[in-house]
Amino acid sequence: MSWTGNDDATVTTRIATVQNSLQPSELSVVGLILSDAEGVVEMTAQDLSDRAGVARSSVIRTCQKLGYRGFAQLRVALTRELAQTLVSERDYGESALGAIRADIDALAATLPRIASVLGEDAVERAVSTIVGAGRLLALASGLSSPLALDVGMRLTAIGRPTEFVADPIGQQIAARQLTGADAVLIISGSGASEASLKAARAARQTGATVLIITSFATSPLISLADVALVVAPARGTFRHELEHTSRVPHVILIEALVEVVAARLGDRARVTRSAVLEILSDNLSE
Repeated sequence: MSWTGNDDATVTTRIATVQNSLQPSELSVVGLILSDAEGVVEMTAQDLSDRAGVARSSVIRTCQKLGYRGFAQLRVALTRELAQTLVSERDYGESALGAIRADIDALAATLPRIASVLGEDAVERAVSTIVGAGRLLALASGLSSPLALDVGMRLTAIGRPTEFVADPIGQQIAARQLTGADAVLIISGSGASEASLKAARAARQTGATVLIITSFATSPLISLADVALVVAPARGTFRHELEHTSRVPHVILIEALVEVVAARLGDRARVTRSAVLEILSDNLSE
C-alpha cells in the first residue's frame, strides 16, 4: 500500500504508520533507516541495498511506499528530519524519578508529529459525522477502552449524546441496532483488535458510518472504515505499540477533536456545558 497521508509527515512517522504492512525485504530497508538514519543519508540506493541485503529495486519500492519518488527524495526528507530533531543530552540519573523524567522528555520530543499523518478531508468528515449522526456509539477494547469511555463522556458533556458500551458482545449487539443515519466511533491503537473488528463489521451491516481512530495507516480496521483518523504512534513502531501501548497521542487527539465538535455545536454546547457545571458544583464536597 502506498503512502496516502499528509505530505508533511516525516520519514520515521511514515515508517511507523505503514510498517506493519511492509514485506520482509522492505522491513530490512526501513530497519536500517531507523537504526542508522545519519548513515543512510550519506548512502546511495545501491549502498543501502547492499547494507540491507536486498535488491536495489526493494529500496526504491520501499521509498515509493513511503510516498517518495525514489531514494534521493527520501534522503532529502531524512536529512531535513535529522536537522529538526532535538535530542536532549540532559542526564537525569538512574533513579526511578530520573527514568520518568527522561521518558517524559523523549515523549515530548515526539508530540509534534502526532497530527502529521492526519488529512484535512478526513478530519472534516470525522467532525461532520460526529455532529450530524443520529445515534453515536463510542467503542474500544483492551487498553483503548478507557478512551472510548472518556470520549463518550466528553461528547455527551458538550451536547453530543454518545453511548459507550464496554462488553465486546454488547458492542456488537448495539452496533447491529444502528441505522444509516447513525455512526460508530471505534478506537484501536493497533487497528487489529478482533473485538473492534467485529463491532465495525456489525455496524457496516446496518449502513452506519464507521469512524476509526488508530495508529497505523494499513491495518484490518482501516479497511472497514468510512473515515479513518490515523494518529502517529508515540514511539514509532508496531512492536512498541503492542508492548507499551501508549495512548498519549490518542488522548491528545480526542481532547482537541471534542473542542472542534463543541465549536460546531455552538449554543447547544454552551447550554449543555452550563448544565454540566451546575451538576459538578452540586457534587463537589467542601
